[in-house]
Formats: sequence, C-alpha cells, structure tokens
Amino acid sequence: MPVTAKLSRKFYERFGDELTNELVEWFNQVDATYRSELRELNELNFARFDAKLVSEIERAFGRLETRMATFETRIVRWMFVFWVGTLGTVIALLKL
Repeated sequence: MPVTAKLSRKFYERFGDELTNELVEWFNQVDATYRSELRELNELNFARFDAKLVSEIERAFGRLETRMATFETRIVRWMFVFWVGTLGTVIALLKL
C-alpha cells in the first residue's frame, strides 16, 4: 500500500503548485524505489534462509536415519539373544 507524500497548503503557496507537485512526485518515486529494493532484499534473505533451513533439516534426517539403523541393529541382536535364551529354557523344560 503506497503512501503518497502530501505537503501543507502553505508550502504550495510559498513555492508554487508546479514545484511542490514535482517535489511530491520525487518523494513518491524515492519511496517506491526504496520499497522495491527492500522487497528484493527481503526475498533474497528469505531464499537464503529457506535454503539453509532445508539443508539443516536434511542433515538432521540423515543423522536420525543413522541412529535408527544403529538402534535397529542393536534391537535385533537383543531379540535374537532373548529368543535363543527362551528356546533353550523351553527345550530344557521339555526334557524334564
């Protein structure tokens, strides 16, 4: 939403309508230029932030996958030990 610069009636009376309107137009052009530059800068910063965020998320998921694979290996090993122990106990009980 652009903001249009306005000057007092006294300013218009002192310097004339033509000069004052030219000054107001120049203020508005400067404002529009700064707004567009600020918008471009914000978009650039957001793009960098977005890229960095995606990179960090991918790295975190990579670490999580590694830890889950390690955990899966350990849990399968313990399950095997548990079932071998249970099978040994069941066989020993059946021989009695």
